[in-house]
Amino acid sequence: MVELKTDSSVDAMYETGQVVGRALTAVREAARVGVSLLELDEIAHQVLRDAGATSPFLNYHPSFAPVPFPAVICASVNDAIVHGIPDGYRLRDSDLVSIDFGAELGGWAGDSAISFIVGEPRPADLRLVETAERALAAGIEAAVVGNRIGDIAHAVGTVCRAAGYGIPDGFGGHGVGRRMHEDPPVPNEGLPGRGLPLRHGMVLAIEPMLIGGGTDVFHADRDGWTLRTDDGSRAAHAEHTVAITTAGPRILTAR
Repeated sequence: MVELKTDSSVDAMYETGQVVGRALTAVREAARVGVSLLELDEIAHQVLRDAGATSPFLNYHPSFAPVPFPAVICASVNDAIVHGIPDGYRLRDSDLVSIDFGAELGGWAGDSAISFIVGEPRPADLRLVETAERALAAGIEAAVVGNRIGDIAHAVGTVCRAAGYGIPDGFGGHGVGRRMHEDPPVPNEGLPGRGLPLRHGMVLAIEPMLIGGGTDVFHADRDGWTLRTDDGSRAAHAEHTVAITTAGPRILTAR
């Protein structure tokens, strides 16, 4: 069931989204050569504490996972697409890092992700990250009253495919509200004019995931969480929580 949020609820979700945005900004600013993924996780955790917020990631245990998720950020490096578990790995020059983060505050959730390069960037990685951001912007632009879920999916997929990138099948965005993951699913590829109509008060996480090698094939790492590209190519991930309103899309996790 898709819950339509009131305007006051969307305002409250914006407050949660700002906690998410502050954490992602702090993590990105701290991500330098030699810094460990565990150190980045602690930085994000401190933002939650300072805001009086909690993490929907920490101890999250869906049916596919062998163990609960042990951190407040997903930290996916280079060939990791999503769901990377922070560990003692220390960032190296030219690493491509994707950070996914969520918060819960006042009974409402927010979810967002960024990708960036540490140190000296490779031109191919710059293009990959820029395309992920463009795909996200295209999906947000399509998130208007009167469109359908398929219009968002088509907008995201068109940008990704035109640039020659792969899209991991079965993974995409979702509704957000009292919980981080709610209905409806928001695919990263689809047909325009199809799917659930978009209505004022719907709140969606739109999140393109791109595989740099151009294939759609991936596998789960031995930890049961991290998804990696089969061909070893790099990946990028971008995400915002967005409210559908009669005035246009409202980005609740704007940084």
